[in-house]
Amino acid sequence: MKFKEMVLAVCLVAAAPAVLATPATDELFARYKAAGASSFDAERGMKTWTKEAKSEGGEMMSCTACHGNDLGKDGKHHKTGKLIKPMAPSVNAERYTDAKKIEKWFKRNCNDVWSRECTAQEKGDVLKFLLTK
Repeated sequence: MKFKEMVLAVCLVAAAPAVLATPATDELFARYKAAGASSFDAERGMKTWTKEAKSEGGEMMSCTACHGNDLGKDGKHHKTGKLIKPMAPSVNAERYTDAKKIEKWFKRNCNDVWSRECTAQEKGDVLKFLLTK
């Protein structure tokens, strides 16, 4: 490999977002694929994360309503005001270590935001997006 090609390869690797997977997220990705999801995409996950829908209360909601746009900072529940620790695993190493908790929060939050459960594809894409933060 020529020096110029090596520098380009290093730059490409450095520019790629880090994915901080855990045994719990690996387990969930396998479950979601077994449920019919295809490959997971962080860009699609980001679009799902920011997608707005009318909640059961009639207000426009997205995941950012509570978690904010900077996932490295605390969020705040839109109704209760309860503090939500950062979603970014780069600043909250405990965030994605328990598959049962991840599933619990997907169920609750998808119902709050979109008035339905998320599909396996949506969960996998969003999880892939979150792991890049």
